[in-house]
Amino acid sequence: MNKKYAIFDMDGTLIDSMPYWERLASDYLVSKGAGAITPELFERIIPMTMKESAALFIRELGLSGTPESVAREMYEMIENRYRNDIPLKPGVREYLIKLRRDGVRMGVASATAEPLLRLCLGRLGVLDCFEFLLSCEMVGAGKKQPDIYLEAARRLGSLPEETAVFEDAFFAAQTAANAGFYVVGIYDKSSDESWESMKKVANETIQDFRFAHQ
Repeated sequence: MNKKYAIFDMDGTLIDSMPYWERLASDYLVSKGAGAITPELFERIIPMTMKESAALFIRELGLSGTPESVAREMYEMIENRYRNDIPLKPGVREYLIKLRRDGVRMGVASATAEPLLRLCLGRLGVLDCFEFLLSCEMVGAGKKQPDIYLEAARRLGSLPEETAVFEDAFFAAQTAANAGFYVVGIYDKSSDESWESMKKVANETIQDFRFAHQ
């Protein structure tokens, strides 16, 4: 990766958090008497903000409350995990430090709420690698639209073609590619089924940060 600007997704890219999100959805739905989440439903909520997921649960599973109240309850359940448990993926810390030493300017663009980004990356000791933390909620659109990447590039002062976007989710990588960004596909077990598709849309891929060449 020879770009001087980089935008990183967080969940499944920098941190090993996808299993925690799957358990959150199931635990929350079970607590409300709606049963465990199905794989199909989990795939649908991956690109959504927490509020969008909450609205879907209310609409399709008959949960009571508002999208705001349901999202708040889910947020409270997952916050403890970001505060205490979720780890960096192996090799990420060293990779980020090398990029920073090489003068690469970096930001985070994630579907996860900004307070959780700050809480987790601060605990893991890599928060100071990034100039900003940007969430889909802050730009008002999920990653099926390019808004978050374009805003991140604006903050970096870069053009899409000179900016690398690191993503583990194929749909998000495709959005970034369609918007003209240089895409680095990151392998995550949660998106194993789309890895071959990722390799086709990405400019380069990383299966393990411990063996990545910066």
